[in-house]
Amino acid sequence: MKTQFILASALAGSVGAFSVSNEQTARRQFLQTTTAAVATTLLTPTLALAEVEVPAQTTEYSFPSDWGLSYNYESDAAKVRAHMVIATGLAKGSDRMEDFGKNLKKEMIDFVSYYRRFPQVAGKPSFSTLYTSINVLAGHYTSYGYKYPLPEKRRKRLYQEYAEIDKSLKRNR
Repeated sequence: MKTQFILASALAGSVGAFSVSNEQTARRQFLQTTTAAVATTLLTPTLALAEVEVPAQTTEYSFPSDWGLSYNYESDAAKVRAHMVIATGLAKGSDRMEDFGKNLKKEMIDFVSYYRRFPQVAGKPSFSTLYTSINVLAGHYTSYGYKYPLPEKRRKRLYQEYAEIDKSLKRNR
């Protein structure tokens, strides 16, 4: 709804740019219209991503037993994403948090190392977004260790990316 409103406003502003009587007003109107169009373009993805709800951190979860790759991109991407969602939601003091983090980091490295070699996979939107998420989570583990939970701002960004990955995987993209 917000996105439609912004696009309608930008369209209305651009119509006014072409109905000007003198040259100075035309330049001013053109700059205003261009600024509005650029702002709309930059803000639209942010508004679409802002609708993702970030769940509260928890210490209770079921420790996965399906670590590793099956070498089928769709199933591996879904599994890595699911494990990353669990890791993103873990709170300080979660049972076996360090083991979970170590297993996940190995799985993420194996996933990227294997699938980035294939151009037909590396070009998919789901892969590039998952790769970005993997870099964020792996960087957190490298900087802060496996026992420290992710800060709220980073969690929000990751949940937004997980939603994008899920949409892309459902569309086989």
